[in-house]
Amino acid sequence: MSDLKNVQPLSDFNWDEFENGSKANVSKEELEKAYDETLNKVSEHQVVDGKVISIDKKEVVVNIGYKSDGVIPASEFRYNPDLKIGDVVEVYVENQEDKKGQLLLSHKKARLSKSWERVNAALDNEEVIQGYIKCRTKGGMIVDVFGIEAFLPGSQIDVHPIRDYDVFVGKTMEFKVVKINQEFRNVVVSHKALIEAELEAQKKEIISKLEKGQILEGTVKNITSYGVFVDLGGVDGLIHITDLSWGRVSDPHEVVALDQKINVVILDFDDDKKRIALGLKQLTPHPWDALDPNLKVGDHVKGKVVVIADYGAFVEIAPGVEGLIHVSEMSWSQHLRSAQEFMHVGDEVEAVILTLDREERKMSLGIKQLKEDPWETIEVKYPIGSKHTAKVRNFTNFGIFVELEEGVDGLIHISDLSWTKKVKHPSEFTQVGAEIDVVVLEIDKENRRLSLGHKQLEENPWDTYETIYTPGSIHTGKITEIMDKGAVITLNEGGEGFATPKHLVKEDGSQAQPGEELQFKVIEFVKETKRIILSHSRTFEDVKEEPKKAHRAKKAKKEDAPVINNVAAGTTLGDIDALAELKAKMEKGE
Repeated sequence: MSDLKNVQPLSDFNWDEFENGSKANVSKEELEKAYDETLNKVSEHQVVDGKVISIDKKEVVVNIGYKSDGVIPASEFRYNPDLKIGDVVEVYVENQEDKKGQLLLSHKKARLSKSWERVNAALDNEEVIQGYIKCRTKGGMIVDVFGIEAFLPGSQIDVHPIRDYDVFVGKTMEFKVVKINQEFRNVVVSHKALIEAELEAQKKEIISKLEKGQILEGTVKNITSYGVFVDLGGVDGLIHITDLSWGRVSDPHEVVALDQKINVVILDFDDDKKRIALGLKQLTPHPWDALDPNLKVGDHVKGKVVVIADYGAFVEIAPGVEGLIHVSEMSWSQHLRSAQEFMHVGDEVEAVILTLDREERKMSLGIKQLKEDPWETIEVKYPIGSKHTAKVRNFTNFGIFVELEEGVDGLIHISDLSWTKKVKHPSEFTQVGAEIDVVVLEIDKENRRLSLGHKQLEENPWDTYETIYTPGSIHTGKITEIMDKGAVITLNEGGEGFATPKHLVKEDGSQAQPGEELQFKVIEFVKETKRIILSHSRTFEDVKEEPKKAHRAKKAKKEDAPVINNVAAGTTLGDIDALAELKAKMEKGE
């Protein structure tokens, strides 16, 4: 009631007209004019300040002192998650009234109209500003700063490498403007720059206290094929892959993981302490120091093949303790071979310790020693005269190298391949990889070689040939090869002979050709050198000469008789003894 007592009546109000229902003497236009004068003068396409009077998930209602309030999408305020009722914001008047009579405002356009000046001022003044991360893009993120889409490089999000950019989308963060391209109106911002100053001070403090052998805690920042980068609190150090573990490491991921906190020891650094070498394995004793003191040469050990090369394989018998099996210690065979033929990385193997040097931390191993050396009892298994089947390994001009078993090799000389066939090269007789029957001829235990023969598996046919191919005998043969000096003839009874060109002339005067089968007379047979000299020409020439030879012999006999008689007639008794002796010689000659 006290409030009603204070109400004063209007002096110009006409109570009579009000009671009679008559219209007031003030026109509608005058009333509207008076009302409009109480409102702000608002022009379209201008930026004004407004007060937030309502906020929900979709819209923000802003009062600019006009006859109606403006509604702005809430998305235009994403950059400002702290927006609340009563805040004054800049708005752009797009239209005083739309079709529904609604005042159309835009906060985004208001920000854009002044954002370029604000962004440039932020760069000049190194001002910390807020921005809303809208989405990912190639190499970084897109940030809404004052309504401008700025670029945030991936390297400028944090001092640590970012592996998942998506976790930042939708976040509002603080940034510094680091670069502006005035021509293209491109803006680059950085969040990393805000914390670098603090890290720099921290980094200087850490570097000043660095000492070799010092143990620090760090965080795995990055893993590469050659090592691991560790953040020591603003200072990065590198653990080389060889310093991760006493054992061999093929991939650093086997030892550490990203963001893992680990203790490391400082091994070395340069004068400026910008390059810091760290170690992880140095925090544990060397495995060689813990190796069984009773382990000695000749002991059998088991391990895993960790590295393999042509010359051998490294076997890890304990973490960080390795031994080398040279390829020559993998087999009793003397053939040059690759270690990959015997084992592969990851294989579990058993070996014998051949050498052990604890001071140098070196060990050599062997696997062939697990088997008996076949040459120790070579005379028992391969006595002279014994027959075996061997495998052809390779050829030389003078013979064939064969393998009877692993580690036992032998040579078949080219002259011991065949009794009859003249082999120019072993490839004419067999091939690499084929099997061949052999007989042991000699044993060279010192040089680990056997002298073998193949032809000795059969009887020597030249013993038989000696009775067949007597000089003057005629045989059928086929010309198999013709050379400048003559031809090779394969005889039907076996064996090969040779005929010079003049002995290859046929009866019609033509020369014999390869493949022809003709009659040949044996001119010469030498068993020791396995030589049979033949002639085709003699087969018909000697036939023609035989009558002439007989006639000449008969004539000579007749001529000799008168001489004897004449001599006898004119001889005295004293010459009888001499004539008798001459007659005896002539008869013997006949």
